[in-house]
Amino acid sequence: MKSIRLFVQLSRPLHILSAILVYLLGISLAHYLTGQTDWKSLIYGLAWIILLLLAAQYFNEYFDPQALVNDPVRKHTPFSGVSAALGSGKLPRPVALWAGLTCLAFAASLTVLLMQFMHNKQAVLFIYGVILMAELFYALPPFRLVSSGYGEFLLSIITVALVPALAYLMQVHEMHRLLAMVVFPLTTLHISMLLALEFPDYASDIRQEKRSMLVRVGWQRGMLLHNVLILLSFVILGLAFILGLPLSVAWPIILVLPVALYQVWMMNRIADGAKPNWNLLILIAIASFGLAGYILTFAFWTH
Repeated sequence: MKSIRLFVQLSRPLHILSAILVYLLGISLAHYLTGQTDWKSLIYGLAWIILLLLAAQYFNEYFDPQALVNDPVRKHTPFSGVSAALGSGKLPRPVALWAGLTCLAFAASLTVLLMQFMHNKQAVLFIYGVILMAELFYALPPFRLVSSGYGEFLLSIITVALVPALAYLMQVHEMHRLLAMVVFPLTTLHISMLLALEFPDYASDIRQEKRSMLVRVGWQRGMLLHNVLILLSFVILGLAFILGLPLSVAWPIILVLPVALYQVWMMNRIADGAKPNWNLLILIAIASFGLAGYILTFAFWTH
């Protein structure tokens, strides 16, 4: 049981669940526009995305020099920093490498199967290639953009922009402006969530010279950027409504605004010197993104 728990911890299910959510958003938008759903493409495409994201996560853990470091300063949470699943008394480090290679092999097999019945092959293959290359650049040396301070932006673009675009194009033959209208605000909200996840490990990341986005910009500018990104998400949604986002889709997202504003208020309190409750902040950050993605997905699917 301990090995299973550690392997789940190694897989970082939060990022996989985020990808599943926005993948279903792309599917629901296609259903909203066409009234149809190709369930075979949905299942195979989702499996491909999950396998590729898992492979990148395992490679990231294997090549991360901090994965085996026991730092007493690190305030590990289930969602931030390294998974802490590798090392003495835990999973052997090679487990991460072999798990990543296995996921890549299964993803390659699924690609062959998908191409046999996919109608929009060129566009889908292009996005496949972009996601694959971006994930490899994100996790593998010598690039390892995850440790460059820009990896969070790349991860958000992959997860929140490319994944729903792929899901949508596997159902529909051409892009639609509604996709951009919902993807852009969710991307900025996702980046703010990733920033919030990095605050508990800020001191440890500095000690170990890890170049996360928060370390690159500094904690003060990081707090400001976190708040600006959240507010920008709702500004973009407002502009999307003016430009044609249906009211039936736009108005439910207002329900997320109080949660997001509470997240901004919490960050401002910490900036003013209040004792941080990192677990609550992370929970609220995840809730803001998760609720926004779920409400948009539900609204498209039911209208």
